[in-house]
Amino acid sequence: MYLKVELPRNVVIPPDQLDGEGLILQRSIIIRLLEDFSSRKATQEHGYFVAPTTLERIGEGKVRQDSGDVLFPVVFTCITFKPFRGEILRGVVNKIMKQGVFLSCGPIEKVYLAAQKMADYHHVPGENPIFMNDKHSRIEKDVEVRFMVLGTKWIETDREFQILGSLEGDYLGPV
Repeated sequence: MYLKVELPRNVVIPPDQLDGEGLILQRSIIIRLLEDFSSRKATQEHGYFVAPTTLERIGEGKVRQDSGDVLFPVVFTCITFKPFRGEILRGVVNKIMKQGVFLSCGPIEKVYLAAQKMADYHHVPGENPIFMNDKHSRIEKDVEVRFMVLGTKWIETDREFQILGSLEGDYLGPV
């Protein structure tokens, strides 16, 4: 689910990028905020950071004595993507094994559909393995699949989510 979140951050501007004019200073703050934002991947609370949308407030700058840099507290809003249990998502098949299928869904690279949770589908081995049902609907590599989120797991070391999905439900399966 996409969420709109308001976040506080501290933005540090080096002295050589400071200028007395307000617009140039604001531009420097926005550029530094975008650089810092792009290096963050996700948090457990908010999900994956997709895009900053608006700069709400810029606080009063404080000069750091040791470096001369100026620290500005800012508040901005951004769009995040966080998967929730019961949500219907779409993903692209990356890998097929006898036990199930691995998908990627937007910024989430680790989505797993277990063979037990793909009702009516059976594994067809071969050089390019697939899952097929009695109606000849195929799940193969690079196919887009609509699935339901059964559960999510936050992996702190990788700063990413893993999803366990299912095809048990109406209108789920290859798109």
